Amino acid sequence: MAKEKGRKLIAQNKKARHDYHILDTYEAGLVLTGTEVKSLRQGRASLVDGFVQLDAHEAWLHNVHVPEYTQGTWTNHSARRKRKLLLHRAEIDKLESKSQETGHTIVPLALYFKDGRAKIEIALARGKKEYDKRQTLREKQDRREADRAMSAVRRRQRA
Repeated sequence: MAKEKGRKLIAQNKKARHDYHILDTYEAGLVLTGTEVKSLRQGRASLVDGFVQLDAHEAWLHNVHVPEYTQGTWTNHSARRKRKLLLHRAEIDKLESKSQETGHTIVPLALYFKDGRAKIEIALARGKKEYDKRQTLREKQDRREADRAMSAVRRRQRA
C-alpha cells in the first residue's frame, strides 16, 4: 500500500475567519478512534460550533461534529465527543496564557489529512465587533469590484 503524501482538506471553518481576528495559528494532531478516522476519510465533518478548551495542561476539542461511520457496529463513536489535541508543551503554555486575556478564544479553522495523519489547524483569535465585520465585507467587495474592472480593461485591450 502506497503511503499518502500531501494535504487533503476534510472540513473548513469559514465562519471563524469572519467572526474573529486570527492572531496566531497552530497545527495539532488529534486522538481519534478507528471509526472516526473512517468517517473522516469519507470527507464528513463540521467545525462550525467547535472550540478548544485547555484543562490541566491538555488541549481538548469540543463540539466538532464527526458523524458516525455508517458501517460501524457497537464500536462506533459518539458524533460530538471531546477529542484530545496533540500539541507541544510550549505551545499549550503559550495558548493557555494568551487565552486568559479578555476576548481571546481558540477556534478550529481546518481539519485535514497530512501525509495520512489527521491534523487540525487551530487559531488563537479575538472576537470581531459588528462594525469590524462590516468593514471586512466592504473591503472584500471593493477588492472584487477592482478585480472585475481590471479584467474588463484587459479584455478590451486584447480585443
